[in-house]
Amino acid sequence: MRLTLGFSPCPNDTFIFDAMVHGRIDTEGLEFDYFLTDVEDLNKMAFHSDVDITKISYHAYSYVAQNYLILDAGSALGHRNGPLLISKRRISISELHGLKIAIPGKYTTANLLFSIAWPDVVNKTEYLFSDIEDALLKGEVDAGLIIHETRFTYYKRGLHKLADMGEYWETLTGLPIPLGAIVIKRSIPDDIAQKVNRVVRRSLEYAYKDSFASFDFVSGNAKEMDSTIMNNHIKLFVNEYTLDLGANGREAIVELFRMAGEKRIIPQLPDRIFLTSL
Repeated sequence: MRLTLGFSPCPNDTFIFDAMVHGRIDTEGLEFDYFLTDVEDLNKMAFHSDVDITKISYHAYSYVAQNYLILDAGSALGHRNGPLLISKRRISISELHGLKIAIPGKYTTANLLFSIAWPDVVNKTEYLFSDIEDALLKGEVDAGLIIHETRFTYYKRGLHKLADMGEYWETLTGLPIPLGAIVIKRSIPDDIAQKVNRVVRRSLEYAYKDSFASFDFVSGNAKEMDSTIMNNHIKLFVNEYTLDLGANGREAIVELFRMAGEKRIIPQLPDRIFLTSL
């Protein structure tokens, strides 16, 4: 069976999916037509159910939950790895109201977390995540939410951290921060979906066993080519929750949706959102 698969060019995704898309593991008879694009593009494609299996922001998932289920393997959760709010000049958090904020996409989890923290700050402009630093340096915006590789490089360009959305979330809840999920269409038969979940996990296990195998795929797609930054990115975003959400990971996801739902930031979700039950 052939399935379409979309994921981002970020090192954590290419590290996870390298083995399964390049025939390094047993895919249990499944074949994948894959493509790479920015996560906000993936979010918008999921709105039209264009892809069988896709990386998606947890924020965006709340709008497509009727059509997709969250896999146990492949997610980006963790501790101390959330989006950062940065600026060119030093700004007090109390000054945010009325300032122009760059966000890496309306449906990113970064924007959802920002909206939970500061619901009254609404002057936002969308940018490709890798362009936010330049927008700040050019004075197009006052502050910006950065994700992916740029959280490792912003200070080299003289930019300042105003807030860490991961720290905010963990202080608020004591839970890991849910960032991105791997989801599969509800219309795909359950036995096939379970195969996909096993294959994603097997692909990650292979990457852990032979980290050099994925190097060309990771480095060939990364925005930041420095190998130290790529490795740090993988270490930060690929962890035990990527292998399996587990009870703690699921609790964090449910809490994010509960909190955002109470603030009326997201629509109501269906009762079942995970592929498998614990």
